[in-house]
Amino acid sequence: MTASPYDLVIRGGTIGTATGSFVADVAIAGEAIAVVGIDLPQGAREIDATGKLVLPGGIDSHAHVEQVSAAGLLNADTFESATTSAAFGGNTTLICFAAQHRGHDLRKVVDDYAKLARRGAIIDYAFHLIVANPDRKTIETDLPALLGEGHASVKVFMTYDLIKIDDEPLLDVLLAARQNGALVCVHAENHGMISWLGKRLVARGYTAPKYHSISHPRGSEAEAFNRLITAAALIDQPIMIFHVSTAEGAAVIRQARGQGLKVFAETCPQYLFLTRHDLDKPEFEGAKWMCSPPVRDASDQEALWQALALGDLQTVTSDHAPYRFDESGKFASGPNPNFKQIPSGLPGLETRLPLLFDALVSKGRPEFAVRGLEAFVELTATAPARLYNLPRKGAIQPGHDADIAIWDPKRVVTITDAAMHDRTGFTPFAGRTVTGWPERVIRRGEEIVGDATLKGAPGSGRWIARTGGAAAEPTGRLAADVDPARNFGADVLGT
Repeated sequence: MTASPYDLVIRGGTIGTATGSFVADVAIAGEAIAVVGIDLPQGAREIDATGKLVLPGGIDSHAHVEQVSAAGLLNADTFESATTSAAFGGNTTLICFAAQHRGHDLRKVVDDYAKLARRGAIIDYAFHLIVANPDRKTIETDLPALLGEGHASVKVFMTYDLIKIDDEPLLDVLLAARQNGALVCVHAENHGMISWLGKRLVARGYTAPKYHSISHPRGSEAEAFNRLITAAALIDQPIMIFHVSTAEGAAVIRQARGQGLKVFAETCPQYLFLTRHDLDKPEFEGAKWMCSPPVRDASDQEALWQALALGDLQTVTSDHAPYRFDESGKFASGPNPNFKQIPSGLPGLETRLPLLFDALVSKGRPEFAVRGLEAFVELTATAPARLYNLPRKGAIQPGHDADIAIWDPKRVVTITDAAMHDRTGFTPFAGRTVTGWPERVIRRGEEIVGDATLKGAPGSGRWIARTGGAAAEPTGRLAADVDPARNFGADVLGT
């Protein structure tokens, strides 16, 4: 008897892509998708997906895992627990942060972080390199070398006392990325406005978690976006703006993209499904809903959905930042902290895809008309694969990694704290009921979640080396101030 050419055939499901859907079989050989077609030969193993959706595994391109904050607090998740949670939520790839702090050697930071990932990761992963110590060694030696080794994106903060970088070193990072073909990702808020308002709130006794929601004034986002975009345009460096939270911020991005600038942006489920009123809880309960930037108003939700539909925002990420509701996390500063002392961040790896599926596919957001499934695949898999140059990820097609989530589109689930697989102990979305849930998850041909059971082994996830790709390529339109052809021949960029 001739052995099957396929290790696995997923048969009879509806395959979802960013451009359409159709009923077909998917054959997998080894780690890759071999064929997509009808009535394919028997595989060594078969999965009957009749009535189910066969979708690309999710790519969460913004998550904080086994990471120490600027204040020295380790978040709740290990690579094993975080990627387990991500897998149960239908994800097969994660991009998290190798975080440099002041005085730290970037090379050592990345090497140490990679060891943690190799030991625990269950899904595939890549790193963004956080630069908070932009000295000459970091900018001129370590960053170029690491970018050349396959870490193709850099993150910087424009706020937070211990990790922010100011305008001049921001330009240094942007230029280093331009010279080495990397994308720069930015947490962009006006630090002075946040610091000033937060201090005044606390001094006047407004210390409960709900006041965090107004301590980051909405104008601080749009101002920082404008300043960042102006800096990036000066040297023609593409940027990704993280976690857009306001209508004003989305409008700034729309204007910049309309001018032909390479400005990409994301938002997160918390900004689409929560508002600042969720923080208005008794005692310290509202701390569970604290993240930065803070969640805003219902009108901002509508503006962000519209921005996603228009393509101004290209992805939706979790910004998973897990701090437990105890002395190891939210109460690390003591039992009665003010909002400035409470770690800001919330978990979201496992709920990101179900929340979006419910909104886009099950309920059918009106902005997306009849393309809800296509938009879901684009925002959560295909677009992040394209933007972060993961060429074998994000789509179900021959030659791609066999990263697949099989969804039951009719399964109704009420999200609870106890059902989550991370180590935070709570979810800010507890009590919400969604329709549609991933029931089997396959990473590079191996079923890592099935029958409500984790099957993937810690350490079986693989680091993905990548270049910056098309998103990181400059437009070729230098500002006149730095263009030797128009500034009397001054080669200020060292080109």
